Amino acid sequence: MTDTPPLPSADTDAPTLLLVDDDEVFRRTLGRALERRGFAVSVAEDAESGYALAAQEPPEYAVVDLKLPGDSGLTLVERLHALGADTRIVVLTGYASIATAVEAIKLGATHYLAKPANADEVVAALARSGGDASIPVADNPLSVDRLEWEHIQKVLADHDNNISATARALKMHRRTLQRKLAKRPVRE
Repeated sequence: MTDTPPLPSADTDAPTLLLVDDDEVFRRTLGRALERRGFAVSVAEDAESGYALAAQEPPEYAVVDLKLPGDSGLTLVERLHALGADTRIVVLTGYASIATAVEAIKLGATHYLAKPANADEVVAALARSGGDASIPVADNPLSVDRLEWEHIQKVLADHDNNISATARALKMHRRTLQRKLAKRPVRE
């Protein structure tokens, strides 16, 4: 038996879920899909408004985009976890990296999903209470391009997302770093 809130069913009140994503179409679509799956969904477009909603009524669940205007999703994860350690938080991002996944979990997220992910995958991630030791280890190492992306993300996180400090640490021109960061990560 776990101490996690139950997933929606016909005989329980709808569990509250906070959805924070800056993409209006995605936010609206995923919000409706989660409502159809039994959640009482509140939506926000940035970390600040998401936190304001959560402060009024701490949600049982949260789905947070990593890359938001203003504060990042990682900042919001930390604040949501401090507000209510029972909140099950899934970070959903199109900019997945090992560094941000590790940080999200350290800050209180319970799962981390790369976009594109559908509502069923999000609900499954919300329901998971632990890791899966049966996940197969990859046969092939990461490509050089992906390793570069991961290294940049780690150094960026080490420098509190400060682009100038990260560029200096990588001995790279700031504009070159900005171009690399503007690209989507290499998919393996």
